[in-house]
Amino acid sequence: MWALRLKKEPVDNDETGEQDYRPLIPESVSTHIIPGTGIEIVHDLGRLEPPQHVLFDFDGTVSLIREGWQNVMVPMMVEEILLTAKTQETEEALTRSVREYVNQLTGKQTIYQMIHLAEEIQKRGGKPQDPLVYKHRYLKRLMQRIAERREGLRSGRIEPTEMLVPSAIEMLEGLKERGVQLYLASGTDEKYVLEEARLLRVDRYFGSHIYGAQDAYRTFSKKLVIERILKINKVDGTRLLGFGDGYVEIENVKSVGGLAVAVASDEARRSGAPDEWKRQRLIGIGADIVIPDFRDHDVLLPYIWNDREVR
Repeated sequence: MWALRLKKEPVDNDETGEQDYRPLIPESVSTHIIPGTGIEIVHDLGRLEPPQHVLFDFDGTVSLIREGWQNVMVPMMVEEILLTAKTQETEEALTRSVREYVNQLTGKQTIYQMIHLAEEIQKRGGKPQDPLVYKHRYLKRLMQRIAERREGLRSGRIEPTEMLVPSAIEMLEGLKERGVQLYLASGTDEKYVLEEARLLRVDRYFGSHIYGAQDAYRTFSKKLVIERILKINKVDGTRLLGFGDGYVEIENVKSVGGLAVAVASDEARRSGAPDEWKRQRLIGIGADIVIPDFRDHDVLLPYIWNDREVR
């Protein structure tokens, strides 16, 4: 394992790359679909050098174990505000407000949403607890919600493919055949990422290169993982390919000159159609390609590697 998490001194928000979402691309950007597929091309790739290193986000990009997490976080936050702060807002109005900023911060480490919760409580005259307290309170509730999924995977009652973004295994196999190094970096706490990657049987594709959030949250970010990949392997960002359903990893990959594929996954229904909210958000942050899942991997990989003319 890299010494990435052993940084002694905290770094600021800009250094970690955990900045708030801000669209960089105009809404009117023109795109096109590769015929017969769900692959949407936002920026034509030209004749790129083939990627050597491939970074994946986890939840929503590979794993569906935590699908529906917003329906745990939002009610928990509303409850904390109502119990702690002085507010005349109705529960319905507060829920709308909380859902808005939870969505706005989606893609960042969980702790940032809890920091915002503490700020909202303080703004309303309440005395907030440490954001880590809220984070662990939320995680306890989330683990209760997904306990049946995790146990089903552990016992064999649920097949891993039922809890994976469609054709994720086929994509990973295709990348493995091309000889690239795979990395997994998640805003979810690392101990859970490691465990759930094992339950889904995808850990074998990443080996020791699985990274997740820490309680000392400023010592970890996807940006720091990317910087480490490039530094250790002595390559520039143009040899990096990233897959993600959150804006953070898309922005981080693009900031070093890499190729970013947005996975606008429909987590609840696995419909094969892109989630429109994700799609718009990820195009707005600079994604080069948008896919709803990995079922068109047999077209997408040749397109990226320029194996054949696919337009």
